[in-house]
Amino acid sequence: MINKISSRNKYVRKLFLIQIILVFLCTSVNQLQAQSHTKNRPTENQLSISNSFLKLSFEYNSNMFTVTDITSKRKFLKNLISKETIENVNKAEVINPVFGKGVLLSVSLAGRDTLLLALYPSQPFVFISQKIHNSGTEELDINKLTPVSFEIDLGKSANLLKTLGTGGLLTPDKNPGSYIFLTTVDPVSRNGVVAGWLTQEKGSGVLFSTIKNEKVEINPQIDYGHYYLPAGCSGNSETLLVGYFDDARIGEELFANVLAKQYAIKLPERKAVYCSWYAEKNGGAGDEKSTIELAHFAQSNLTKYGLGAIQLDDWWQDGGKYNGPRRGFDRVAPNGGYPNGMNNSTRAITEGGMYAGIWWMPFARNHQDPEYANRQHWFALRLNGKPYETSWGGTSLDLTNPEVKEHIKFICNKMTDWGFNYFKMDGLWTGTVTEQVYINDGYKNDSIGNCKPLYNRLTTQIEAFRSGLKLIRETTKGNVFLSGCCASQNMRSFGGAIGLVDAMRIGPDFNHDGESIRTGAIRASRLYFLNGRVWWNDPDPSIVRESGAAIADSKTKGIGKLSRARLLPSFVAVSGQLFLTSDWLPDLPADRLDILKHCMASHYGVSRPVDAFDKSLPAIWLTTDKKTGTERNVIGLFNWLLTPQVISSGLKWAGLNENQEYYVFDFWNKKPLDNIKDSFSYKLPEESCCILAVRAKSNHPVVVSTSQHITQGMIDVLEEKWDRETLTGTSKLIGGDDYEIRIAGLNDSGIRVAIEAKLLDGNSNDTISILPATEKGWLRIAIKSNDSKTIKWQIKFSKNNKKKTEDYSL
Repeated sequence: MINKISSRNKYVRKLFLIQIILVFLCTSVNQLQAQSHTKNRPTENQLSISNSFLKLSFEYNSNMFTVTDITSKRKFLKNLISKETIENVNKAEVINPVFGKGVLLSVSLAGRDTLLLALYPSQPFVFISQKIHNSGTEELDINKLTPVSFEIDLGKSANLLKTLGTGGLLTPDKNPGSYIFLTTVDPVSRNGVVAGWLTQEKGSGVLFSTIKNEKVEINPQIDYGHYYLPAGCSGNSETLLVGYFDDARIGEELFANVLAKQYAIKLPERKAVYCSWYAEKNGGAGDEKSTIELAHFAQSNLTKYGLGAIQLDDWWQDGGKYNGPRRGFDRVAPNGGYPNGMNNSTRAITEGGMYAGIWWMPFARNHQDPEYANRQHWFALRLNGKPYETSWGGTSLDLTNPEVKEHIKFICNKMTDWGFNYFKMDGLWTGTVTEQVYINDGYKNDSIGNCKPLYNRLTTQIEAFRSGLKLIRETTKGNVFLSGCCASQNMRSFGGAIGLVDAMRIGPDFNHDGESIRTGAIRASRLYFLNGRVWWNDPDPSIVRESGAAIADSKTKGIGKLSRARLLPSFVAVSGQLFLTSDWLPDLPADRLDILKHCMASHYGVSRPVDAFDKSLPAIWLTTDKKTGTERNVIGLFNWLLTPQVISSGLKWAGLNENQEYYVFDFWNKKPLDNIKDSFSYKLPEESCCILAVRAKSNHPVVVSTSQHITQGMIDVLEEKWDRETLTGTSKLIGGDDYEIRIAGLNDSGIRVAIEAKLLDGNSNDTISILPATEKGWLRIAIKSNDSKTIKWQIKFSKNNKKKTEDYSL
């Protein structure tokens, strides 16, 4: 019996020892998990992840995150998260449905939220998002969220840096805040940090800058209004991107590319648009007779030059007049310009291959109108229980209400039945249920959240807005070009519309800010990187007529000058943005119509403002196209000032080869200029432009310019080859338009004389001729055809290797 008891005691002692060991091990594991950022140190004093662009590190001693650019080894981002909130940091792999497999640091924060910092192999940005958890027993109502803040170090005093955002180019402490993106840059070197919101699914992303401890501090923020998170549930914030770039312009373009990838954006072809609103004759919405007249004129004279849409604006619709436009979008006004309906007009437009466009406001109606007396539940409500009415905008529809959705679908189908395949959707901010803040570039308080829960209370205001745009896209089945209008009426419609519209008015109405031709150009310049990647930037129409209230401003004296009329159209054409016109085209003088003919067509080169970080409205643009294997460059010089200006740049800074000499041809003045090397400098009169084709000097003749379009060969020259003293090419001609090819280099590497020019295809009505020589070392070739076609041409030269001073170009 004693022996049995003794054996049992030994067993109990062993069990007790095992329990002590297990408790010790569990405690140790818990301590390691709770303090992994201080205890789990391999050999270095940091935990880090990296890709070929960036290294993201958590430093144990300082309890601080930093981001380093791999190439320059610059530690450009510091103090990413307040160290007081960090409880735990772990490294893990992550798979993103869009960007694939990556690696992240998962940061447990005080309050049980988690910050996720991810890197993906092909992306030069840190992806930052927050997982929000409601650990309480009641529903959370989140108005805004500030996931992180960080300091930027570009190796210079913050006072020497600039920030560029939707509010403009400003010092960091003067920037009011920017929607979607904010670039911090050293203007002298262009080195900079681009921060931007990748997603805007539930909230509206904004960024603020300030100077703190002589460093630029960036404070990103997500405005939700109301983000209701039930007890015990989790949600994900929007995703922020941050990256460093030697040239911040490239960083902005890459940011736009990531946006396009995130939302699988595939833009339709852009076409020049006639907008009826500003026309000096038949303006507003026009009428049936004038619209049919315009369609016939366009088909005979302008569609071959790129005009591809006629869009009817406000005043066509029926309904009560209460606050802003009438909103009976399912019917035309019986006493208006289209009493027979729209089909005759749309048929006349589309038979010529153009888009037929119509203006409407999809997300607002008038709650006062008797037709909505029994549908008051369709409208969003303010916190005081009244319908959400805004000045001019009308009453915001509750886009989560099933009846409202059916109503929007009904109108979309009605308009497409009328024959419209281009929607200009105005007042989009009404879908976000926020106040109108016009003009709204930099951040302004629009009282987001001053509304009662929507029909679906768990849907945020931005989420509802996006659902409305998605509904329109789904209903129209991709058969309608969707143009948003306009972000500046309230910038909540800016980020929320990404991926859901084909074009976006990025500025206010023409001259609404008193800047006349500068109004759209200012916004189009600071947002140039979105154009052609996220949507087509719509800077509002280029007005070319000689006079009229719509084109005047108090500052400008030379309204009727041809040089001034060329300025804005040339800017839109060179920068490659959506081209609009709103002059009554049949009455335009030939010289004004000529401007449109040379600017309306779209090129697909790469366009950048050279002085993007030097001034609010850049004066120099470089457009480059290499798609045919031949590099073509156009320099656009724009004097927006009311006094003459000297515009200059070094070739390298402009984006050209500083060791190369270039031929130069002035498009509007139709003449070659002196070759440039190292730098260029030109004096421009007030409110004028100079569009220069520049071509690298070679040891044989080359095509520098053509007469068809302001880009001088980018659109029309499909092929160019030099072989055995013969220059051959393929050009895309416009029927009835005299086509001229400008060739330089006849006096380089020996003297060459053109001995024959001929067409290698075409018909007997097509002609080619060598024009009389007027410029030393240059040759002009004229081709004429009555038909629009692609045609091959050939020019043979005779070479004399002995240099002579006289001109042997012909």
